[in-house]
Amino acid sequence: MSLRNFKTSNPVFNRYFWDDTKSSAKTMSVSGIIFKSIISILIIALITIYVWKLNEAGASMQWFTLGGMLAAAIVSVLISIRQHWSPILVPLYVIAKGFFLGGCSAYAHRHYPDLPYQAIGVTIITFFVMLLLYQLRLIVVTKKLRSVIITATVSIMVTYLITWILSFFGIKNYIWGTSWFAIVFNILAAVVASFALLLDFDYIERYKNRAPKYKEWIATWGLLATLIWLYIEVLRLMQKFALRF
Repeated sequence: MSLRNFKTSNPVFNRYFWDDTKSSAKTMSVSGIIFKSIISILIIALITIYVWKLNEAGASMQWFTLGGMLAAAIVSVLISIRQHWSPILVPLYVIAKGFFLGGCSAYAHRHYPDLPYQAIGVTIITFFVMLLLYQLRLIVVTKKLRSVIITATVSIMVTYLITWILSFFGIKNYIWGTSWFAIVFNILAAVVASFALLLDFDYIERYKNRAPKYKEWIATWGLLATLIWLYIEVLRLMQKFALRF
């Protein structure tokens, strides 16, 4: 069944975001983004399962996590400056993130077996809650809100980068520990990641049926990056609560 022919009174699946009646094979469509996102998530899940099995066999997760993170960062930069290459670069990003998430999740699963599943559940629920808020226009993405979310996101990423670099010099930082400061920072980062989903929804709504077809890969990349960030923040927060309490 075509998504464009699917009608419902459910506000989550109605009008605005999902209206694809003017879509063309040559322009970005919501159905195309959904298909690419689902396939990408399945690939990430398969790689994660593979890494989990390696972890159970005694393999070190450090290189998977670090290698996946660095590879994903490099590919993300390339996507930003060479968007026309996104049909090739985004699948590479998906593979890199699969190894990164596999390493992170395997570590958490080894020490706290239920945490990865709980973090996935929270991430999924948050996604649909934010989509509902966006669809009902309970939160409107204005230029000011967009600027606030982008500023907060960049600030958090720069903070993570600086503290990560300082750790190589043995300089202690407090956002990675289990102090209340670290927990509050983690909660703030998770909230910002949740609101960043609104930017992804807004991007799709503004450019669907208008942007070139390859932009579906850009939209998919944006959604995946935000969802993975949200999942990692939720997982880290749960780990901190488990260690502290």
